[in-house]
Amino acid sequence: MSSTTTWVAETPVAPDRRARLWWEVAIVLGLSLGRSAVYSIVEIIDDSTKGTALADQTTSINPAQSDREVFDFLYQVLGALFPLFAVALVVYLLWEPGRSGFRRIGLEFRQPGRDVLRALLLVAVIGVPGILFFAATRLLGITVTVQASTLDTHWWTVPVLVLVALRAGLQEEVIVVGYLFTRLRQLGWGTWPIILGAAVLRGSYHLYQGFGPFIGNAVMGVVFGWCYTRWGRVMPLVVAHVIIDVISFVGYPLAVALWPHIFA
Repeated sequence: MSSTTTWVAETPVAPDRRARLWWEVAIVLGLSLGRSAVYSIVEIIDDSTKGTALADQTTSINPAQSDREVFDFLYQVLGALFPLFAVALVVYLLWEPGRSGFRRIGLEFRQPGRDVLRALLLVAVIGVPGILFFAATRLLGITVTVQASTLDTHWWTVPVLVLVALRAGLQEEVIVVGYLFTRLRQLGWGTWPIILGAAVLRGSYHLYQGFGPFIGNAVMGVVFGWCYTRWGRVMPLVVAHVIIDVISFVGYPLAVALWPHIFA
């Protein structure tokens, strides 16, 4: 492991500080992705007990919010921006005198070339196999039909979906990896318990899509988490996540626009 990574600088805090850190982690997750995980768990229980197979059910990731274009646009933008306050919060919480919260988790632009190359590697390792795995779980009947976007095709559809992808990349990688890995390390957890715990959390807030996406995202969490412990930087994870989501989100409305008869 390189001595320049931020990960090796994290050490367990004194026992008398740990209760406060646990409360902080609980509050952060309760305000962000932990809340999403709870709702997702309740939703998968609901879906699994309806008497209808998961394969015959449908969920939408980026549904329209209004039948009036201007308000749909406003709701979409606001829905993408407000979760970023939780991202700002964890960076603020990680900030210490003489130690930037951004630099602490590697969320800056000191290594743009290396970060992009690492991101593209992750896209190749996670993105393509992920699509095949999703298709397999659909055939197995453990995944609902996921519509990556049900937005009507407006001039702003693609920019908004890119914004949503950026929000998802920052929210998940900064909170679940950068912040949570740091705090759990300070709380005395070992490397693999941290990686596996964060991976289960990542999978949990995707359970509303079915058990297949839970497994797929948990595996993604293991790979991303291991890479973070090696690289000490969340930036390549954010870039990779955004690329994967842009391909998923933007590909759907573009396909509808180019081949409307297929999706009619």
